[in-house]
Amino acid sequence: MKEFIQNTQTKLSEVPTINYIDEDWGQLDDYSPNVPVQWPCCLIDMSNVDFSDLGMNKDAVPQNRQQAAGLITLTFANMKLTNTSFKAPQAQKDIAWSIHDIIEAAHAKVHGFAPVIGSGKLMRRSFKRVKRDDGIQQYQVVYSIGLHNV
Repeated sequence: MKEFIQNTQTKLSEVPTINYIDEDWGQLDDYSPNVPVQWPCCLIDMSNVDFSDLGMNKDAVPQNRQQAAGLITLTFANMKLTNTSFKAPQAQKDIAWSIHDIIEAAHAKVHGFAPVIGSGKLMRRSFKRVKRDDGIQQYQVVYSIGLHNV
């Protein structure tokens, strides 16, 4: 899992507008107003990994082989300091909506990316907005992945 997170972090670093990329250890939870990130950020979380048995290979370590299917959540967040109402200046709206450009740029990098040897490719599965009351824009993009002979 360590190699998976490191390689995904490296791939996401190809999006120069993301200022903070890390494993999600709760940086956006209960820290307001002093969230320990730089804006905008992307947090990586590997969750819901299910394993199934493939059999044995006496030449491999471990000998009992498995495959896994899991969900990877990329959480994108930015501090939204201005409104995007219809009559707001376009430049102001562009800055406030920049998180959507970041999400799209990150998706272009990771969708179809195989982060480790023996893994399938990250494939987007869902997208959702997380409502907050502290001025942080937060979105979660969930990808599925398969891992073989683990």
